[in-house]
Amino acid sequence: MTETMHTDVVVIGAGAVGENAAGRVVQGGLSAVLVEADLVGGECSYWACMPSKALLRPGTALNEARSLAGSREAVTGTLDAAAVLARRDSFTSHWNDEGQVEWVHSAGIELVRGRARLTGPREVEVAATDGRTLQITARHAVVLATGSTPTAPPLDGLDAVDYWGTREATSAQEIPGRLVVIGGGVAGVELSQAYARLGSTVTLLARGPLLKSFPEPARALVEEGLRSAGVDVRTSTSPASVRNSDDGGVEVTLEDGGTVSGDRLLVSTGRHPNLAGLGLEELGLDPRKLDTDDTGRATGVDGGWLYAVGDAAGKVLLTHQGKYEARATGDAIVARAGTDAVNPAPWSRFTATADKYAVPQVVFTDPEVAMAGRTLEQARADGINASETSLEIAVAGSSLFADDYKGWAQMVVDEDRKVLVGVTFAGPGVSELLHSATIAIVGEVPVDRLWHAVPAYPTISEVWLRLLEKYGL
Repeated sequence: MTETMHTDVVVIGAGAVGENAAGRVVQGGLSAVLVEADLVGGECSYWACMPSKALLRPGTALNEARSLAGSREAVTGTLDAAAVLARRDSFTSHWNDEGQVEWVHSAGIELVRGRARLTGPREVEVAATDGRTLQITARHAVVLATGSTPTAPPLDGLDAVDYWGTREATSAQEIPGRLVVIGGGVAGVELSQAYARLGSTVTLLARGPLLKSFPEPARALVEEGLRSAGVDVRTSTSPASVRNSDDGGVEVTLEDGGTVSGDRLLVSTGRHPNLAGLGLEELGLDPRKLDTDDTGRATGVDGGWLYAVGDAAGKVLLTHQGKYEARATGDAIVARAGTDAVNPAPWSRFTATADKYAVPQVVFTDPEVAMAGRTLEQARADGINASETSLEIAVAGSSLFADDYKGWAQMVVDEDRKVLVGVTFAGPGVSELLHSATIAIVGEVPVDRLWHAVPAYPTISEVWLRLLEKYGL
C-alpha cells in the first residue's frame, strides 16, 4: 500500500548540501521533507572531508614539530597509527548519524529514510527502509542533492579485484604494509601522504602531472613533500591492468611493461554526479548530467520545479561550494514561492555566482596548496587581459613558522579593471590565508586599495605585501 504526503519542498539527499537546502527553505517559512538512503550528514561527514583531514593532520603536526630547532629534539617517536585511526573515528561519530538526525528534527525538517525516485512533476516516490512506499507531492520544488560517485577507470581486471575507493581508504581500520594508489588528483595525493606517514609503503601512479589544474610551482612543492614523506611518486605512468597476486595482494601492470605490487589498491580517479536511478530518463532528462542556472534550477523542465545543488549539479565538486549553492537555491525557492526573484541578478543572495569567479579550494597535503579564483591560463582563456605576479614565500612570518620554510605565492590581476581574479598559495600553513584572497576576489577590491590592507607582523600574511610590491605598488 502506498502512503501519500504533501510538503512545500522535497530534498533528495541528506548530506551537508541537502541539509543546507532544506534548512534554508524552512527558515524561509516553507515546509521540507529530506530523503536519505544512507547516513544523514553524507559523504563529507563520514567518508571524505572530515575523516581524510583527520588522517592527515597528525602527520602534519608531527612534521611541523620536526621542522623547528628546539622542538625537533623533543620528538622521539613516530605516529601512533591506532591513535590516529581512533581520533579519525571520533570525527565521523563512529559512522553513527544520531547527532545529525537530531539537528534535522530540531530544524523543523521532516526526515524520510529510503530511496527516492521522481515519478512526475513535483512527485517523488520513496521506497522507505521500513518497507513502506511513500508518494510525496511537493507544492513548490524538488531539489536533487544526491552528491557524486567515484568514476572507475577502464582498467583491465579491475572488476575482479577487491580494491579501495576513497570511502574504504578513509574508513579503514588497518594500515596496509604496501599501498598502490592510482590517481594524482587531490584525494590521491592527500591519501598517499596520509598513509605513508602512518607506515605504509606507498606507490602513487598518475597518468599526467600531479594536481594538473594547479600552477606548476605549487604542484612541484607538493610532489617534493610527498617524496620526503616516502611516497614513490610516478607521474606520466599509466596502468594497463590489475590482478590479484598470489600473496593475497594486488599487482598492477604498467603500459611500459613494469609491475607494481601492493597489499591494497586505492583507485582515486575522479567522481561524477550521482544521478542514476532517480527517474530522470522518464522526464526526458539526461541521467548523466543536469544543466542548471545560477539559482540551481534545472533547464528544460516545464514549470521550473526541479533543482540540483552540490556535486549533483556537476559544477564545482567541493562541499563548501555545494553548501553555498544550496543556500542560494533555498532562498530562490522561497522567493519564487512568493512570486519574487524570477530573474535574480548575479551576486544576489539567490545566485551562486561565485561558482564562476571565486571558488576557494585547498589541498591538505604538507605543504598545502590554497587557491581561489582562476589561474593565469584560465583567466586568459576567459578573455581577461591578465597578468601574474609570483614569488617564493620568504617573509619573517614564514621563517618563524618553520626552519627552511619553502612556499610560493601568485596573484593574477585583471589589468583592465585592476582587480584580483586569482590567488594561489603553496606552503605549510597557507590554507588560513585563503579566505582573505577569496574576499578580495569576490569584493573586486582594487589592487591599489588592497595595498592599504596592512598585514600583521610577523605572519605569513606578509606575503600579500611582497606580492603587491613586486607588482609595482
